[in-house]
Amino acid sequence: MNKILIIIQREFLKRVQKKSFILLTIATPFLMAALICIPLWLSSVENDEQQHVAVIDPSGVYVKALQGSRAFEFTAQPALTKDMQGDDSPYDAVVTVSGDLVKNQGAVKVYSRKEVPANLLDYIHSRFDETVQKQKLASAGIPGLDKIIVDVQQSVPVETVKWNEEGEQQASNTDVAIAVGFIFTFLIYMFVVSYGAMVMQSVIEEKTNRIVELLVSSVKPFQLMMGKVIGVMLVGLAQLALWAVMLVVILGIASAGFGVSVMSPEVKTVLTVLTNLPYIEIGVMFLVMFIGGYLLYASFFAATGASINEQEDASQFIIPVTLITLFGLYAAMYSVENTDGPLAFWTSLFPLTSPIVMMVRIPFGVPLWQEALSVVLLYATALLMIWLGGKIYRVGILMYGKKPTIKEIMKWLKY
Repeated sequence: MNKILIIIQREFLKRVQKKSFILLTIATPFLMAALICIPLWLSSVENDEQQHVAVIDPSGVYVKALQGSRAFEFTAQPALTKDMQGDDSPYDAVVTVSGDLVKNQGAVKVYSRKEVPANLLDYIHSRFDETVQKQKLASAGIPGLDKIIVDVQQSVPVETVKWNEEGEQQASNTDVAIAVGFIFTFLIYMFVVSYGAMVMQSVIEEKTNRIVELLVSSVKPFQLMMGKVIGVMLVGLAQLALWAVMLVVILGIASAGFGVSVMSPEVKTVLTVLTNLPYIEIGVMFLVMFIGGYLLYASFFAATGASINEQEDASQFIIPVTLITLFGLYAAMYSVENTDGPLAFWTSLFPLTSPIVMMVRIPFGVPLWQEALSVVLLYATALLMIWLGGKIYRVGILMYGKKPTIKEIMKWLKY
């Protein structure tokens, strides 16, 4: 046990003391916040420069519908000329209406020297659709029909409320629950794959440099493998803990700086919904599923690293694992439509996908027996993979030369 602890300490300190680890751990939360906030901020900034668009409408009816846009300046023109097609044209686009849109809806064309901006097309669509609708309503000859249509088309807001165990009402929001589930799902997916691959990379490097021959003279191969697996796992947990602390600090500073009173009603609603989520259950299950999923895949990655001699040979083993984890990610994405459906149920129990899919279901509420069964199956499979990986690691770590076949690896399990 002392030897395993020494290896765990070595693997942990070797990674957390790297400048790259410290820099990425500190910078990643701010980088993610910037990637989310900056595009949102830039998209909300209005462009003061208007684009000039010529409108050729012989009827004079539809050009009036295009007035009043901040982003575009529409100018009526009698006909389409060659001057409008050249690079020296004062117009960025030309809209032609060749007929009555009530009778011929394909009478509109937009010409431009480059691809037409999506916001221009959306604006033209909306304005012309509204004009055609008014023309059709007017042709019906029913007084006040337009107001009747507007009243009929009004949407009914639906408020979601859930009961807690005491029967009290709590605010809920499906979108918030989906977002929380996806965040934890993506964290497990990212960390299991990246840190599992880190274990394999470490095994390959030590095997290539012949350092492993010195290590196995002092410790057993299984102890060396488990020391690596657990050491790297603690690195991932430490990084997650640091991110959680930084998130709490950033949110605390933001709350103190802006105050709750200046928050929009939507933000206040989201915060209320977040406090009503089973965050203790989410946190405990995240930790349990993360450790189980990591042990499962990291053991496989360690055995893979011991079986090959070069990084290039790992692709034939990594591709199946990548496909399985991607399937789990896609299953989680489609499971949000029905978190109690067959896809969500079976993939949250299947050990190879349960760490990813189960986290999507937790915010919506999962029966305790399903959580317990999922954890039992996951850890039973993880222990089996550790046992199999240990046998492969013990033989493969000292094997050099040709790349072993699947048949040869199966023989190693009998040694």
